[in-house]
Amino acid sequence: MKKKKATYSAAEICSQFDVTKTTLFKWEKEGKLRKVKKDWRGWRVFTDDNIKEIRNIIQGKKQKNV
Repeated sequence: MKKKKATYSAAEICSQFDVTKTTLFKWEKEGKLRKVKKDWRGWRVFTDDNIKEIRNIIQGKKQKNV
């Protein structure tokens, strides 16, 4: 049986990682976040895979600033 992945709203992601929606959507537009799905309302729905990508983006930015 396939386990359903957890999903998160843009607001939840922004709160968790302390980024703005503008930043989040910019990363998506730049192709840094892949396969961001949308729900029936057209709102973005983020998965655990997207969270891993976001962590990598933030980690990369921290390493550049060191």
